[in-house]
Amino acid sequence: MASDKIKILLDKYFEAETTSAEEKELRTYFNSGDVSQELEQFTPLFQYLNEAKKEQFTGTVPLKPRRFNYRWLSVAAVAVLAFGIYFGKNYQEQREAEFAYNETKRALELLAQNLDRGNQKVAYLHEFEKTKQKIYKHN
Repeated sequence: MASDKIKILLDKYFEAETTSAEEKELRTYFNSGDVSQELEQFTPLFQYLNEAKKEQFTGTVPLKPRRFNYRWLSVAAVAVLAFGIYFGKNYQEQREAEFAYNETKRALELLAQNLDRGNQKVAYLHEFEKTKQKIYKHN
């Protein structure tokens, strides 16, 4: 009868559903030395847990505060900031120059188109002038 109860407790234990009192009962049973033969396979587990409970760390942990030199961090931050400002300014000036160049180019192309249209009108007037001269010479 006791082994049936222990089997039920073991099933609950492996499903993580036991209470502290039930776990204590299991540890007591398996550490008593009077374990049924069919449950002997679980004895080393509970013996290990019993021994592990007794272990304590006796060493010392050296606690040295780690000092970080913020001076170098601030120097690096200033260097990165200066680098960014210098190259950012050059980049901005280059972009502005490219924009001004493109706008000027566009304006000159528009002017060239208008001048070309004007040349076509002048060529038409030149033809008119030739015809007029022919008429005056024949009369």
